[in-house]
Amino acid sequence: MRLYLLCLLLLACTCVRAQEKLDYQLPPQEILELVDVPLAPTVLMDHERKYMVLLYRDAFKSIAELSETELRLGGLRIDPKTNIGSRQTYYNDVKVRPLSSAMGAERSLNGLPAAPRLANFTWSPDQRMIALTNTTPEGVEVWVADLGQGSARRLTEARVNANLDDVLNWAEDGQSILVKMLPEDRQELIDAASAVPTGPTISVATGEKAQNRTYQDLLTNPNDEHNFEQLARSVLYRVPLQGDAEEFLPAAMYDAISYSPDGSYVMVTTLERPFSYLVPYDRFPSTTTIYTAAGDSVQTVAELPLIEVLPQGFMATTTERRSIQWRDDRPATLVYVQALDGGDPEREADYRDEVYQLEAPFAGEGASLIRLRNRYAGLQWGDDRTAVAYDRWFDTRNLKVYTFDPSGQDSARVLFDRNYQDSYSDPGSFVTTRNALGSEVLALEDGTAFLIGEGFTAEGQFPFLHAIDLASQETEELYRSSYTNRLEELLDYDPSTQRLLVREESAIDYPNYYFRDLAGEQTQQLTDFDNPFRSLQDVHKEVITYERADGLELSGTLYLPVGYDTVAKEKMPMILWAYPREFKDKASAAQTTSNPNQFTYPSYGSPLFWAARGYVVLDDAAFPIIGEGDEEPNDSFRDQLVGNARAAIDAVDAMGYVDRERVAVGGHSYGAFMVANLLSHSNLFAAGIARSGAYNRTLTPFGFQSEQRSYWEAPEVYNTMSPFMHADKMKTPLLLIHGEADNNSGTYPLQSERYFNALKGLGATVRLVMLPKESHGYRAKESILHMLWEQDQWLEEHVKNKDVSR
Repeated sequence: MRLYLLCLLLLACTCVRAQEKLDYQLPPQEILELVDVPLAPTVLMDHERKYMVLLYRDAFKSIAELSETELRLGGLRIDPKTNIGSRQTYYNDVKVRPLSSAMGAERSLNGLPAAPRLANFTWSPDQRMIALTNTTPEGVEVWVADLGQGSARRLTEARVNANLDDVLNWAEDGQSILVKMLPEDRQELIDAASAVPTGPTISVATGEKAQNRTYQDLLTNPNDEHNFEQLARSVLYRVPLQGDAEEFLPAAMYDAISYSPDGSYVMVTTLERPFSYLVPYDRFPSTTTIYTAAGDSVQTVAELPLIEVLPQGFMATTTERRSIQWRDDRPATLVYVQALDGGDPEREADYRDEVYQLEAPFAGEGASLIRLRNRYAGLQWGDDRTAVAYDRWFDTRNLKVYTFDPSGQDSARVLFDRNYQDSYSDPGSFVTTRNALGSEVLALEDGTAFLIGEGFTAEGQFPFLHAIDLASQETEELYRSSYTNRLEELLDYDPSTQRLLVREESAIDYPNYYFRDLAGEQTQQLTDFDNPFRSLQDVHKEVITYERADGLELSGTLYLPVGYDTVAKEKMPMILWAYPREFKDKASAAQTTSNPNQFTYPSYGSPLFWAARGYVVLDDAAFPIIGEGDEEPNDSFRDQLVGNARAAIDAVDAMGYVDRERVAVGGHSYGAFMVANLLSHSNLFAAGIARSGAYNRTLTPFGFQSEQRSYWEAPEVYNTMSPFMHADKMKTPLLLIHGEADNNSGTYPLQSERYFNALKGLGATVRLVMLPKESHGYRAKESILHMLWEQDQWLEEHVKNKDVSR
């Protein structure tokens, strides 16, 4: 009897163990061979299409790389030893091919260092050279590549400060580069973990509403402030291609830097104190000053205070000058924007923003160019008589596109006025070209501009090129892709040669680049990248459409298992993967923007791997959450979520492919939030996978995702939507995965840890996997392979081999 009781006790102890020591695992071979493949290069081309530059990199970092020292300050993640972002993506080879030569004639740049880590690629003004950085164990160097010679050489020692923006800036003559360098007087960084405090950390509220979202990696104490300032400080040096570098401006916290189009002035933005513990560095005080090309101060054009306090809502903004930029079609004219409504979206106003221009010497107030009905969203310049402005308003999803005469001789006219979520009505994006100043401006021919559109329609996707007369607003279709078995993406158009740069792909053909000659109706293939995922090339893929119970049309991309017999139609386990999106109208929510001809690319977070493991996969299933009129989408979030899921499963079940007793649901970030809600409020699924999500919305009280209301304005919405508040309803096995160093707003690792504790305490079947060193998106090869192993084990146990007899 004693032995029997002892065995029971040991069994109980085994079942309730809190932690499991496990080394990194590898997924099954079918998955491994789809993950560990070489990447095709990133493609760059100069404007004149003389050179193709191919940038090669590894698919993943290593866990050793992610384990290097990292400081998280002001919203940045910095390697303090090398002085560059600790999560920087690096390229390890660069190849160049003159486009006049045959395919495959590219060659690696001569002179590159061994085992390079290359970043910050920046074209020279004439686009014959590229400046770049190489990160060594000691720091960051500047290199320059000559495309004509096919060679690279080092310009500086490893003393570059690449911690903030605009590390490299070419002078207009292409003979020198402005570079941020480490100052000689940089002070030692403080080891915050071991430093002895000199007093408490105190934050103060003076009665103003500071309704900021839940940012991560913020400054938290005076030691952080010291370290941020030291890492942000740099000296600006002018580094010539030949000769010695010389100081341009003394040490300061330099952020944005840009030459005027003619190169005669430099606009420099510096960060200032006081810092904040509530917002990231891009809302710290800043000063923007104009200097001559020789480094003499001309005029301070903006002094922005610390922005901790703003009105509520996504359309809230500062009342100060913002979006200060050079006018691309003029030698040296500044443009800036100011709010006309106090920056408060709740205030009634006929016009929200006004755009001004400021001529040299940039003193005083600027001259008005255009007033905008909504909040400013961008400018594109053409010439002295032609420009395009954009505004948008989140609450109505409205986007307006205006044409106006920047000389002031014509009033602005609305060119497009549309719902920006309405993909079927999207007129496309304007084609640009390089002007004599080397700036990107509208491509114009006698008042005609050109638009490239994605071409989504109810019948499928057919990308197009339109010409539009900006005066009459009449359009002419110059080209529309007619492929039904391929996807042809239009990337750029040269009106002078009537040649399109396109990228073609199919479900089994890797994307490759071509020139399409519209005059001669000929194509020229530029690249020949091979399909590295051949084990998936015979997988059946189709975009299916189906209806929700309320009649809303939905869609998703369906993959059948490798080798599936479509005649026998065996009912298989299924994985549904989705991400909810909010809409203000049913028509936009019902549109299909998936294309079965897109290349089948199983990225690290994709569910497609399990098509090779005997699962049906419904990927990118439409999960619209709609709130029309005065109703907000989240007012009925849960009901719509369950309705979307039920419609998806019903649709695949009606096709005869799925065993609906063995269906899993998965998602990342807001998709993980979706998973937890579906498992708590429906019985549709056998198991769930939730990666890097947020589960308690009271921890994000001043808004989340597309929710603008605070917790105190809509407590019922926050509580109803929070899976944590309904943990007692969880009866379905749930796999939680989270990066220990998640940097995404609101998805603190604490979210998964607290949710797991609640589920465990209430007797749910749940597993929590915390990935060391990983952020919101996972980077280390070891982490990703282990994540795939975890997901596969979970699906095998709780879905494929689920006991459906009980």
